[in-house]
Amino acid sequence: QVQLVETGGGLVQAGDSLRLSCAASGRTFSSYVMAWFRQPPGRERESVAVIGGSGSKTYYADSVKGRFTISRDNAENRVYLQMNSLQPEDTAIYYCAARQSATITITPDLYGYWGQGTQVTVSS
Repeated sequence: QVQLVETGGGLVQAGDSLRLSCAASGRTFSSYVMAWFRQPPGRERESVAVIGGSGSKTYYADSVKGRFTISRDNAENRVYLQMNSLQPEDTAIYYCAARQSATITITPDLYGYWGQGTQVTVSS
């Protein structure tokens, strides 16, 4: 069983940066693929970034590639999302998710553990 708690959201202006953090409980954190998803207002949940257990494999949605960076600290059981050059279209609730697997996937239904979400609002 894994519990996930996201922190770091907030209200920023276009062009600003934010760093989201997700703390995971439980052991064997490195055996979990970790991901960030987001749900913009009135839209479906979408993948943002995914990272494999060792941190060597990553995936980014085209919309955030070059601006966002996902990383993890397996010693601290944390995964991060560094978000730079934020734009109003990045406004969403951001969720941390975990999947006990060696395979990276962007399909939300394949993630068994979710945090409560943290709101990111970017004003123009």
